[in-house]
Amino acid sequence: MLLLFISETRSYFYSATETKLVVDTSRGERLRVNFDITFPSIPCTLLSVDTTDISGEQHHDIRHDIEKKRLDSHGNVIEARKEGIGGTKIERPLQKHGGRLDKGEQYCGTCYGAEESDEQCCNSCEEVREAYKKKGWALTNPDLIDQCTREDFVERVKTQQGEGCSVHGFLDVSKVAGNFHFAPGKGFYESNIDVPELSLLEGGFNINHKINKLSFGTEFPGVVNPLDGAQWTQPASDGTYQYFIKVVPTIYTDIRGHKIHSNQFSVTEHFTDGNIRSKIQPGVFFFYDFSPIKVIFTEENRSLLHYLTNLCAIVGGVFTVSGIIDSFIYHGQKALKKKMELGKYR
Repeated sequence: MLLLFISETRSYFYSATETKLVVDTSRGERLRVNFDITFPSIPCTLLSVDTTDISGEQHHDIRHDIEKKRLDSHGNVIEARKEGIGGTKIERPLQKHGGRLDKGEQYCGTCYGAEESDEQCCNSCEEVREAYKKKGWALTNPDLIDQCTREDFVERVKTQQGEGCSVHGFLDVSKVAGNFHFAPGKGFYESNIDVPELSLLEGGFNINHKINKLSFGTEFPGVVNPLDGAQWTQPASDGTYQYFIKVVPTIYTDIRGHKIHSNQFSVTEHFTDGNIRSKIQPGVFFFYDFSPIKVIFTEENRSLLHYLTNLCAIVGGVFTVSGIIDSFIYHGQKALKKKMELGKYR
């Protein structure tokens, strides 16, 4: 009886979670994707983060809300160095009209034929690459681009060979099916197909990776993210690794009535070897889709009346069982005594 009383009291003071499934009728919402992924063999200079979805929304080489950290071969963070140190410095950049920048003249760099208008300027290597990307051209030889030479882009890529990269941050995407991916190389396009600049590193790309954290939306108590801590390592890792994720919208309401709009997800994986299919884009891809069913978790405390009713039930049950046992023993002894009096037992 004491054990039952203690168990019931503990249940009363601890909240219970009620689960309910409903159809997800939300629309036009945005989703925040949080990630922290380590690539031990891809340098940060060539690692690009891109997103696309079925509505046609695309974002390439995303940099806002994302931080990249260079890693050495042992996984230690390399201290950031100031731009321009150790590189070839050109004091007078090449102007759009072909001459060098004169003193007091405003700089307007050439886009090397990729200008969308006569007024467009490309003042950095990144702007030249963006202009090429919009034209659908591949930038195959950056060391011939004045802006890239000044920024020491090629030398920086060669210097970072053998390094890794830790990428963490978040993406803001539409709540429709789509994908985000981490691809070696900055995004370039040929015939509307995403083709990274693969010529700057020797050999294939090693897409070994570790997912330190991956979640969709705000986390709630008890949530389990199946890819947290997942690691993929293979000797021959030049290829495409794909995660197919089913996101389940979730609402968690705590005991105080505070609602957390979040998501759970399940995942399957697939690897395509680049040695078997040579024309695939190397990288790590996360394809996500949304379940039409929403899960609602509600934290609830049992009422005092329910607690008292259960205590009464425990007391009543104990007395009832005790009465049955007492009656069984009493009638058993009585029957045994009667038989002994009749001489059946000596």
